Amino acid sequence: MKIKDLIASDKPTLSIEVFPPKTDTVFESVKTATEEIAKLGPLFMSVTYGAGGGTSRYTLEIAKNIQDTYGVPTLAHLTCVSSSKETVVRQIAALKKAGIENVMALRGDIPHGRENEDRSHWDYRYATQLIRELKNMGDFCIGGACYPEIHPESANQKEDIAHLKEKVEAGADFLTTQMFFDNNLLYNFLYKLREAGVTAPVFPGIMPITNARQVERAVKLSGCHVPQRFLSLVDRFGGSPAAMMQAGIAYATDQIIDLYANGIKNVHLYSMNKPEVAAKILANLSEILK
Repeated sequence: MKIKDLIASDKPTLSIEVFPPKTDTVFESVKTATEEIAKLGPLFMSVTYGAGGGTSRYTLEIAKNIQDTYGVPTLAHLTCVSSSKETVVRQIAALKKAGIENVMALRGDIPHGRENEDRSHWDYRYATQLIRELKNMGDFCIGGACYPEIHPESANQKEDIAHLKEKVEAGADFLTTQMFFDNNLLYNFLYKLREAGVTAPVFPGIMPITNARQVERAVKLSGCHVPQRFLSLVDRFGGSPAAMMQAGIAYATDQIIDLYANGIKNVHLYSMNKPEVAAKILANLSEILK
């Protein structure tokens, strides 16, 4: 089922992201984790795609298994940067053959060592180009990524939002944000989006931080602001794995409840392939999601 149809009601929902294995040696353990999350019954599950398509086979295999075996709609990620048109067309054809209706169209990270390369000859340089390709090749429901603060490569947020508007005009049906830890930043971002005429649904992306080491990595990946309230939490509980997990789940739950209370219907959870974390958050929201 297409995501744009799944979110048609006013009911609050929670979708969950998982990532495929990088190698065959851990495939079964990752597959099991994704299946445990599927059993929790999220609205849909998104499956990420490695840089340069490195996990493309696993992405499709995991997504198809979740959808066919557990009846959970899937959103398969697809990146395009530095890929040839032939490669992208082949991947899109594989998605169609597997019965995947929802695709997250991403530029993807520039491959290591090619950051300063002349990109003018690349077939794809922007996610917008991939969105147009998907529209031309099939009847997909298409998602796009956005940063509630600012894309690391944008000069300013106004420029960033202008590019998001191009994504939606090219055919993106919805947007999903990178992680953030301060809901006020998200509300401010949504206001600016609507002011710019971008009316596509936006899924706020929430990542539960369940160990202290994740904080540094999260900031490095997304450049997101970490409020003092959260830093104090990490400082107090980071030395105890059990306490940090409990505190991190509580913080993420609080963020999600605040989003629902302020009119956000659809929230996306970055699970890090941890069924136990996803299960506890869903339990915390059980009455709200009824």
